[in-house]
Amino acid sequence: MSSILYFDLKHAVATHDKIIEISGGRLGIHDLGLLESVLGHVRNDNYYLNLSDKLTHIVFSIAMNHAFIDGNKRSSIALGGFFLEINGYGNRVGAFIVEMENIVLWVAQRKIGKKFLSEIINSLLTQGELKEEIKLTLFEILK
Repeated sequence: MSSILYFDLKHAVATHDKIIEISGGRLGIHDLGLLESVLGHVRNDNYYLNLSDKLTHIVFSIAMNHAFIDGNKRSSIALGGFFLEINGYGNRVGAFIVEMENIVLWVAQRKIGKKFLSEIINSLLTQGELKEEIKLTLFEILK
């Protein structure tokens, strides 16, 4: 998977700080090791076989692990979008950001697990939108 590009810790922190500057919240890092772990583990092709798996890990882990004091969900979306952009999926970033706004909230509330998040992300990457069966599953989960 040498063709997959990654961002570094410095970029992740700078993105988070810019989000907080623009949309409000508290600056600061709660646990830098958690963020380093996510960014290191995602490079392991034995665990994360493809771009969709890697993106799922980035979004899920940053949203759930609370490496930052504030803005973890927003950062997970922005960094996920950037990961798509640098890997040639710029045409999917808009739909990704729009759909992830609620999805990431539901992930943080533990209504959506990592496996279903992976299905959602795969649908967005392959179809550019959520498949009908995913929409129906979301409806069932959230009712």
